[in-house]
Amino acid sequence: MGKIKFGTDGWRAIMAEDFTFANVRIVAQAIADYVLRHHGQGKEVVIGYDNRFFSDRFAVAVAEVLTANGIPVLVPERATPTPVTAYAIKMYGAVGAVMITASHNPPEYNGIKFIPEYAGPALPHITQEIEACVREYEEGKKPVKRIASEEAREKGLWRSIDPKEGYWEHLRRVVDVELIRKATLNIIVDPLYGAGMEYLDGFLKAAGCQVKAIHNCRDPLFGGAMPDPTEKVLGELRQLLKEEGADLGLAMDGDADRFGIVDRDGTCLTPNQVLAILYHHLITYRGWRGPVARTVATTHLLDRIARHHNLEVIETPVGFKYIGQAMMERGAILGGEESGGLSIKGHIPEKDGILATLLIAETVAVHKKSLQEILADLYAEYGFLTSRRLDVHCTQQVKERVLAELRNFSPAAIGGKKVAVELDIDGKKFICEDGSWVLIRPSGTEPLFRIYAEAGSKDDVAALQEDLCRALDLEIPASRTCH
Repeated sequence: MGKIKFGTDGWRAIMAEDFTFANVRIVAQAIADYVLRHHGQGKEVVIGYDNRFFSDRFAVAVAEVLTANGIPVLVPERATPTPVTAYAIKMYGAVGAVMITASHNPPEYNGIKFIPEYAGPALPHITQEIEACVREYEEGKKPVKRIASEEAREKGLWRSIDPKEGYWEHLRRVVDVELIRKATLNIIVDPLYGAGMEYLDGFLKAAGCQVKAIHNCRDPLFGGAMPDPTEKVLGELRQLLKEEGADLGLAMDGDADRFGIVDRDGTCLTPNQVLAILYHHLITYRGWRGPVARTVATTHLLDRIARHHNLEVIETPVGFKYIGQAMMERGAILGGEESGGLSIKGHIPEKDGILATLLIAETVAVHKKSLQEILADLYAEYGFLTSRRLDVHCTQQVKERVLAELRNFSPAAIGGKKVAVELDIDGKKFICEDGSWVLIRPSGTEPLFRIYAEAGSKDDVAALQEDLCRALDLEIPASRTCH
């Protein structure tokens, strides 16, 4: 088995260990084979990259391989968010994009993924086809082609682009900018040293907001933390909000495809809460009608909102590629996942942290309330729910045992609640009669189970998770991740 294996969103690995120039060129050649097989020569491909160490140089390596195969490339002159790279496919009429990023992973990681012509995450059959090509090059059955970047430019196969203004123009059609302008919001933006620098803060300044940006310079070490906009990482943003009395704190991860939202008093909202607020906003303020797409691990508060308005819920496996597919094929007006991914109708089927934060600004401008007040109104109408994720580490032997047991695991009750429905869309999910639920999913890359639960109280959530652990003889960890 080779070292290169695609996960839920491309291939990520530690730089200098597995993520090397040689391996990146192998993946680029496999992508070139895919593009040539499905689109032929002469069709352009966008190449984006984030602010990580050597990301720009890995992008050059990809460009040198693609152009050697007769595929023209469009390369931004600066780090570009993943959603912007994806939108550039549509903007320039390209047949796909390659993005160099490890998203929210630690600084020592980097990654590469292919974004097909529909401008959303590659579906499994596409990545499987690319992986099959990768194996041939890893085994030395075929040579990797490559020309120097200077030669590619001389041949007219390399064009520099700046998609920012075109992306902003699109956002002005998707977000109610005039509403935001009239609200004159005071906002602090934190791109976490990532590729979202100048995109969100620049857009908000142009929309008439008072904006302060922090961590707004390139740092490949991301200030010594993961570029993941969670409560643990956003301490400085939370403190500044309380000190300066701003209306909102808006953050993005390393490639700006995930969002972090902080209320005016420094309270972090979970992605699940944000998704519910925005779905309700689209239905009640914008008057949109249509399904919501969510992953199997995402809040059922979306289900309550949809049911109240006689709308459909589309439940998918974990991975935004499935959300994007539901948006393209089944007309979902909002798609989201508990890990911080979101998109809406009229946008590309790719998660976009910039879009998500702007929609929250629009929502605050409409209601003229804090986010917690908006959330309280939501709970008053649909009922309170809280959710958490438990990461249970184990040995590989234990993981294999539990996976075998799960095939026939069918409890009548969990956490003192009677089980009404069992689902195996992705992992094993048990929905109880009162609407609470618990899900167990194995990690695809390490000996780890993730146990998600949602109920009407934190005690009920803990009971569901702990009872499931006991039933499967898994050690209950001390800490839990709130979503």
